[in-house]
Amino acid sequence: MKLQLIALSLTLVGSCATLNHEQKIKQLQTNIVFEDAEVVSKYAETITADELKTHVYAFSSDAFEGRRSGEVGHHKAAHFLKNYYLQNQIASPFGGEHYFQAIPESFFSRDLKSSENVLAYIEGSEFPEEVLIISGHSDHEGFTDTEIYNGADDNGSGTSAIMEIAQAFKKATDDGFQPRRSILFLHLTGEEVGLKGSLYYTQHPVFAMKNTIADLNIDMIGRVDEAHTNNPNYIYIIGADRLSTELHYISEAANTQFTNLDLDYTFNAERDANRYYYRSDHYNFALQGVPVIFYFNGEHKDYHEPTDTAEKINYKLLQKRTQLIFSTAWYLVNTDKRIIVDQDY
Repeated sequence: MKLQLIALSLTLVGSCATLNHEQKIKQLQTNIVFEDAEVVSKYAETITADELKTHVYAFSSDAFEGRRSGEVGHHKAAHFLKNYYLQNQIASPFGGEHYFQAIPESFFSRDLKSSENVLAYIEGSEFPEEVLIISGHSDHEGFTDTEIYNGADDNGSGTSAIMEIAQAFKKATDDGFQPRRSILFLHLTGEEVGLKGSLYYTQHPVFAMKNTIADLNIDMIGRVDEAHTNNPNYIYIIGADRLSTELHYISEAANTQFTNLDLDYTFNAERDANRYYYRSDHYNFALQGVPVIFYFNGEHKDYHEPTDTAEKINYKLLQKRTQLIFSTAWYLVNTDKRIIVDQDY
């Protein structure tokens, strides 16, 4: 397993110093190569629409009562995730069966009770101290006297994607393709109440922020928004170029090689009125100088409504989007050098 990437810093020294910006970008793109593409494809194909569907239906069921942070339903959902990782023999960074990062009630506002992030981990073989985070929030809006906000897309879809990506990397590891860098699968509480789970993690990191190479954050990737009714083969990419030029082009190379989605950068514009870049958990990592990608399908009529239910998810599309994230992650954890932060926040 070997992936070659000539570091962007090389373009700034020696003979490369004479290259203009366009030439530097071309050189960077040319040197992003998936030399083990068949291996990547093999494990990407273990991510299936049927398994994603099973996860979404379970995670967005009435049993979890809308997964409001601090409430019984979310605690049940956290144990559901813990049991999944135990069953798949995917370790905890804490060791043993301790998969929870407890967040005290005092950290929250709005009279919320204590809650927990859920963490699972695959250690890297060569650079274990360098860690890629794959994140998504596990909480949602809870329930009323008459309705449950199941949150199948928001964020049952992202949670299910992380579960499948973790399983794919575990299968690869068991077959002798252990990632060179470590991977943290991070299910965050409190996103719906002010990105609290990610804020807590970045203030109390299990792995040092300086050793966190990137955060791939997944929040709503199972539906199609109105703008893409006639072209559902898309995903919004937000933030990829904000801190690392490399990350943006690695994402594009992974898509070209494996999934051929339409990567829509509409909401990545700095003056985007929706301000999505600031509205999901990746933002707290970006504030710490960690390169991020936010994967998003856009809002739809069921956003934050009790009608956001599992039968409305496009599972084939969810599979394809999840495979894009997996292949991007594969490159990031296996390239010779960690990606470079070359942009100011």
